[in-house]
Amino acid sequence: MLSLSDTTAVVSALRTAGCVFAEDEAELILATARTPEELATMVDRRASGQPLEHVLGWAEFHGLRVLVEPGVFVPRRRTEFLVDQGLAQVPGASVVVDLCCGSGAVGAALAAALGDIELHAADIDPAAVDCARRNIAPYGGHAHAGDLFEALPAALRGRVGILAANVPYVPTGEVGLLPAEARDHEPLVALDGGGDGLDVLRRVAADAPRWLAPGGCVLVETSERQAEVAVETFARAGLRTRLAVSEELYANVVIGVRDQVVQADQVV
Repeated sequence: MLSLSDTTAVVSALRTAGCVFAEDEAELILATARTPEELATMVDRRASGQPLEHVLGWAEFHGLRVLVEPGVFVPRRRTEFLVDQGLAQVPGASVVVDLCCGSGAVGAALAAALGDIELHAADIDPAAVDCARRNIAPYGGHAHAGDLFEALPAALRGRVGILAANVPYVPTGEVGLLPAEARDHEPLVALDGGGDGLDVLRRVAADAPRWLAPGGCVLVETSERQAEVAVETFARAGLRTRLAVSEELYANVVIGVRDQVVQADQVV
């Protein structure tokens, strides 16, 4: 039985299983486990290929410790760049929506930075909605289950200051090439973006102007090779569009801003 003080044995077990950052992961697991039995279970789960965040039950994201349950998409550190771009674009946002929310990490991070706001999170996966509900509860957030905008209260139309939509963008034919941690342990609906990876992005772009307040923005993460088409898609939807890139985080975020007042028949 592993001991809560036996760092060497934990590191060895993780390294044998192929964990590249065995020392760092061992430190986190040892700090989280409460009993030798729990430690052994956690090490076994990680050695079998489960994501570290699922093993720990949490992930670090934008200075927060976000709860992450098995079967729920793990928030990526590069998505912190999307949060920062939203805060820079609309620093006074009072209504925030986290669409395709997964664990609700993006919404929670935005709420933590903005303060007293109206926060909504939505996802088509009930497990994700349950997890998000727990993460946004400290900010008075509301979690909704459903397909994109269909999940949201109609009263939000024309009022959203920041619409963060961390849509799936892996092309269907490339899902099988993802690391096993994602491919085998995260929901397919959170990964598969259709033939070219942009199916969900197109749907978000088409409807976003109806939900944004004047000056509000929609932000979507995408890959470098998809960025040009994604920008064009946002522009065709009538949004003032730009691409923000972080080479350090390998992050590409398309930002669309609603500048013009949407016609009344579009917001009812």
